[in-house]
Amino acid sequence: MNWYIHQTIMIQHLKVDSVSNSSVLQIGTAGSIRSLSNLYNTGGFVEPTPQLGTSTTNPVSLVPLPPPT
Repeated sequence: MNWYIHQTIMIQHLKVDSVSNSSVLQIGTAGSIRSLSNLYNTGGFVEPTPQLGTSTTNPVSLVPLPPPT
């Protein structure tokens, strides 16, 4: 048996709150979804990242703001 599916999709606004290693975003019909996970070290880092809370720099204050008036 052959199935032929024709569809038209118009997306006016799409908001994705989070994406994780096992996320799947599907729009439309798919015959099969195969999982694929890639991990790339694009920054050339050689050490693990420091644990949260151990840095003396406040991550909120990294954006320079003008002094209040």
